[in-house]
Amino acid sequence: MTAEVALLNQMGEVALPAGESMSVTAAFDKREVSIIQKLSAEWEEVLTWLETHFCRPETQRSAGAFVRALLSRAERKNSWGLAEEAGKQDPYAFQHLLLGARWEADEVRDDVLAYARRRLGEGGALVLDETGFLKKGNKSAGVARQYSGTAGRIENCQIGVFLAYVTPHGHTLVDRELYLPQEWTQDRGRCRRAGIEDTVAFRTKPELARAMLERAFEAGLTPSWVVGDEVYGRDGTLRHFLEQRHQRYVLAVASNTYVWRGMAQVTAGEVLQELKPKDWTVLSAGKGTKGPRLYEWARVRVNSHTGTLTRWLLFRRSLTDADEVAHYLVHAPANASLDAMVKAAGSRWPVEECFESAKGEVGLDEYEVRSYTGWYRHMTLCMVAHAFLAASRVLANNEEATLLPKVLGLTRRPRRMLRFRRRQGLDSSASPSRNSGACC
Repeated sequence: MTAEVALLNQMGEVALPAGESMSVTAAFDKREVSIIQKLSAEWEEVLTWLETHFCRPETQRSAGAFVRALLSRAERKNSWGLAEEAGKQDPYAFQHLLLGARWEADEVRDDVLAYARRRLGEGGALVLDETGFLKKGNKSAGVARQYSGTAGRIENCQIGVFLAYVTPHGHTLVDRELYLPQEWTQDRGRCRRAGIEDTVAFRTKPELARAMLERAFEAGLTPSWVVGDEVYGRDGTLRHFLEQRHQRYVLAVASNTYVWRGMAQVTAGEVLQELKPKDWTVLSAGKGTKGPRLYEWARVRVNSHTGTLTRWLLFRRSLTDADEVAHYLVHAPANASLDAMVKAAGSRWPVEECFESAKGEVGLDEYEVRSYTGWYRHMTLCMVAHAFLAASRVLANNEEATLLPKVLGLTRRPRRMLRFRRRQGLDSSASPSRNSGACC
């Protein structure tokens, strides 16, 4: 079964409400055929640019089969499970693809970003975040006892830092870096055993984030905003890098973060205490599973560096608990509206959906490779599959927007169709938004 048919294989379960005519049934059939045709063409395009990165025909076939299996409903998406799904007797071809074949994962990664821009549109936000991968033992590259949002505590795990591309049409992961704790980079023998070259030095998570942002900028992407949580917002070097590029950002910071206001140095928490009730405005930071994400918001302008855009402190307060306040630093043009900043701050949540769907749908966390190279290759091929899903959702949503009103003339959706769409993520308003293990 091809990936596009697998995505829609539950369409046959759709049952129309009593009283609907056969013409409506025929229209649904037409919609199914139209979507499948478009997804078939989309899948062929993905295979075309993916296969250019592999010189040998057998490796090209393995790469296509691997990504196709990632998109399947295989119960386990490790090499054995994927090989079984692909109809192979053993997993050796897939293991060779991840560990021994000659291809450059970074070149495929660059094409993932280019593909996401074509399908999701230009001018989206770049969102920085990290997620944990729980592991046993101490052999896997970068594994250590460290905090993981996946477990909500310190665990034996690997940490991946990711870059997501978010537009009004959809969102997907477009870059990845494996965080190597200092206990790894200080033990070169251990690094060599995990396939980590001597040239790979320790880099903090914000430094890894900057490397990914630089690649996106060098590729010609001009994001509307760069968004990240406190891990990245508290790093002054990263903020300065973005400010020198005149790049808009909304980065979460701690309440004890210092800023200059006039001639005085103050903390974000101190500025918060000076706000009056009239300074707060209720605004939505975007749609959630239960409707708009409504909070109270306030901002205060603070000093900015010479030659850069304007700086603000932005505050988000819960409507039900006044003590629950998030703090942000914002770098944007002087005429930027509060509503634009709020929408940008809200664009961070889709990265959690990316982690959830990438782990749940394409096996982002189900790898069994230990090597540094194997980790990057698995993550990159998962990003290919995830980007195809994001593009598929755009195509399906566009198809419904143009076909259903004109052909069906329906005033409401059949309930089982709605349930199908929710299961497949074809309705952005129904997308899940629970905490998926992103470290906040």
